[in-house]
Amino acid sequence: MNKTRVLTGITTTGTPHLGNYVGAIKPAIEASQDPNVRSYYFLADLHALIKSQDPQRIRDSRLEIAATWLALGLDTDNAVFYRQSDIPEIPELTWLLSCVCAKGLMNRAHAYKAAVAENEAAGNQDPDRGVTMGLFGYPVLMAADILMFNAHKVPVGRDQVQHLEMARDIAGRFNHLYRGEYFTAPQAVVDEHVEVLGGLDGRKMSKSYNNTIPLFVSEKKLLKLIRKIKTNSLEPGQPKDPQGCTIFQIYRAFATREQSEAMRRRYVEGIGWGDAKNELFELLNAQLRDPRERYQALMEDPAYIERVLAKGAEKARAEAAPFMDRLRQVVGLGRFV
Repeated sequence: MNKTRVLTGITTTGTPHLGNYVGAIKPAIEASQDPNVRSYYFLADLHALIKSQDPQRIRDSRLEIAATWLALGLDTDNAVFYRQSDIPEIPELTWLLSCVCAKGLMNRAHAYKAAVAENEAAGNQDPDRGVTMGLFGYPVLMAADILMFNAHKVPVGRDQVQHLEMARDIAGRFNHLYRGEYFTAPQAVVDEHVEVLGGLDGRKMSKSYNNTIPLFVSEKKLLKLIRKIKTNSLEPGQPKDPQGCTIFQIYRAFATREQSEAMRRRYVEGIGWGDAKNELFELLNAQLRDPRERYQALMEDPAYIERVLAKGAEKARAEAAPFMDRLRQVVGLGRFV
């Protein structure tokens, strides 16, 4: 049976937080346990270099993210889990795709257009000031990530749908120029039901806003962060609206339906903000306690994580290397004998 191929990349520029878990990690780990799906999960460390030139941050993030996924139950026997930088065929494919990709297509990329608009708004004479070729060509590297393994489906946020469309465009262009069906046209999968969690200040939980709750902080730190969540001035006993409340939103993302309904009733009855935050802490801490212990053990044994990633890279290259050999022949770069 031909399995559906699903691919997900995780950029290694920060520490995983509750929003990452709810929006991407949890559904991806559940998918990794589906025997009918061939899952590819990779640490997008080459992409990370576009955003950060802090080597220590990149090193720390790669280890933290790998440990997080393993601690939360990623099935590395069924899924292929690897570092992007361990697969040399990916940057090689990026070059082949760059040679068929129209510059005009890259000009329309959201990230590039945003950088240009920012320069123009600031009155910079050079609209490309601060724009690296990494940022400009980012969608081609993303296309190579996807097309290397001919992924059928790529779960993404709505802001990444354009990049999937570009990958389809580039794949079609390559297939047309070299007269063959070498690449599958990938489909973007946008889950409209995935919760986008609010952060400590009420805005979307994001590293860029510095308002996150990291997944595996200590119990003491977790409680301290939860107590920082911004609330309104309603007193205990006054009815409160759970709609739009960050505390309730995070609670609901981790709770059962019965627990959520019970908490909703307590809002109507006028639960105090201090009690609501304590309830959230108890719920999160109970669910994260065991994974936190596994995470700490993994962080203290980087050699084990290295072995897992090396095994994943071996599985990935078992597919990537022969496919790249074929593509070299297709474009005229094959061996003479």
